[in-house]
Amino acid sequence: MSNFQVQEFAGKDLGVSSWLLITQERINQFADVTEDHQWIHIDKARAKAESPYGTTIAHGFLTLSLLAHFAQELRSFPPDVTVINYGLDKVRFLSPVKVGCRIRNHAVIVSAEPKGEGRTLLKTKNTVELEGEETPALIAETLALVLH
Repeated sequence: MSNFQVQEFAGKDLGVSSWLLITQERINQFADVTEDHQWIHIDKARAKAESPYGTTIAHGFLTLSLLAHFAQELRSFPPDVTVINYGLDKVRFLSPVKVGCRIRNHAVIVSAEPKGEGRTLLKTKNTVELEGEETPALIAETLALVLH
């Protein structure tokens, strides 16, 4: 077992990730994997003509799923510490993520609750920002069980 003190992370601002470009290819691949082929995500011509956004937009769940990518960049625990996805407490999709835009995540650990036997439940507030926009794309509280 590690001497790692995960409770020291409570309230810690993990910072802001690198920007990630949202491409049509990524959106299409997500549509294929989830079998969600709604036109607003994959039909560029129709989205340009009929969508209030004037272009295709990423699935909300695509944006949410990218939190795993951002977490790997922002969290750095010792190699003998295992982090397991434990779920979500709150998710809000606030702004559409248009194809061609860049997003990044700002993560803050809200709490680190000891669960006994070398386990700690981390709650992290994630704010997925859209480059050049005031309103974020997503705010989500994620839960992770840290085994240390």
